[in-house]
Amino acid sequence: MLVEFFYHLKEAGLPVTIREFLDLLAAMQARVIFSSVDDFYYLSRTCLIKDERLFDRFDQAFGGYFKGITDSGENITAAIPEEWLRKQLEKYLSEEEKQKLDAMGWQKLMETLKKRLEEQRERHQGGSKWIGTGGTSPFGAYGYNPEGVRIGQERSRHRKAVKVWDRREFRNLDDSVELGTRNIKVALKRLRRFARSGAPEELDLEATIRSTAHHGGLLDLKMVSERHNKAKVLLFLDVGGSMDDHVQVCEELFSAAHSEFKHLEHFYFHNCVYEAVWKDSRTRRSEPLSTWDVIHTYGADYQLIFVGDATMSPYEITYAGGSVEHWNQETGMVWMGRLLGAYPNAIWINPQPEHQWPYIDSIQLLREIMMNRMFPLTLEGLERGMKLLSQ
Repeated sequence: MLVEFFYHLKEAGLPVTIREFLDLLAAMQARVIFSSVDDFYYLSRTCLIKDERLFDRFDQAFGGYFKGITDSGENITAAIPEEWLRKQLEKYLSEEEKQKLDAMGWQKLMETLKKRLEEQRERHQGGSKWIGTGGTSPFGAYGYNPEGVRIGQERSRHRKAVKVWDRREFRNLDDSVELGTRNIKVALKRLRRFARSGAPEELDLEATIRSTAHHGGLLDLKMVSERHNKAKVLLFLDVGGSMDDHVQVCEELFSAAHSEFKHLEHFYFHNCVYEAVWKDSRTRRSEPLSTWDVIHTYGADYQLIFVGDATMSPYEITYAGGSVEHWNQETGMVWMGRLLGAYPNAIWINPQPEHQWPYIDSIQLLREIMMNRMFPLTLEGLERGMKLLSQ
């Protein structure tokens, strides 16, 4: 049975060796554990797996072998929410019909919206001109337009809006999340920069042995100061909108960063950084923080990490007033340049799958601004990003 288990782990791509397998057999022969699957799990993982990054893969292989866990997609059932059935006013278009709709462009869109607000006197539904519902007009809710202003809709559907004329509430990321953070912590360790400071309270074993031998065997204890991680990090986190799809993995990253870095300051933004950020999404409108104040408060020895999917209208980066939520006096590109000028050691972590990046204009813009220092939010991507920052 155990031989088959060993081959099962090999088939799962785990780098287990005969030497490690013999260690497991020796431990069992010595009765380190007795009659417990859970105990056998911990013992076999300890003996066979030497890299923390492989723990999750081992868990899946172990569960598949001993508990019959499979990834079959059979017998999947799902309930359709009632609200989906009741939204009869929504406009559904084929891909061919969508291609026939033209985007106005930023300037014309804003001028047309102003004109519609001045002229419109009644509710409209299903049209292509007025502010309404279920049509192809650039203004309104539950319709479709390649570039529009969303008004009166609970949440995004097609993610084509370049402006949202509604109050939106975002939530903070949870820094106490533990599930799945282990491997992220391993990747973040690359950014550690240790230095010794404080009173000498830690035994320096190598220096003690050397000094004792030098004094003819007379014990001579040598103490050193404790090592501390001196890495300083500014973490800018995109929240709300399309980032709602990535909340879990971003919370895992946020939680791991909090446990790894003593000198960590975090700030929230939406889509692109402008003149203000915030520390708490509940008070972001009443207590915004000036981006200039952040730059003037934290020195250039801080390393800057942006976390966001970089998926937005290109206008939000290149136009004054382009922000989806408010009228920004200066472009997102200007503010990104200021932050990168203050903190040249910077990267962008993107939870959007990397193979999709070439097809999203805003990602290409931000990659250019970041001088290609954008990495996917995967373990491999995090390791590459941390390696670049630690150079």
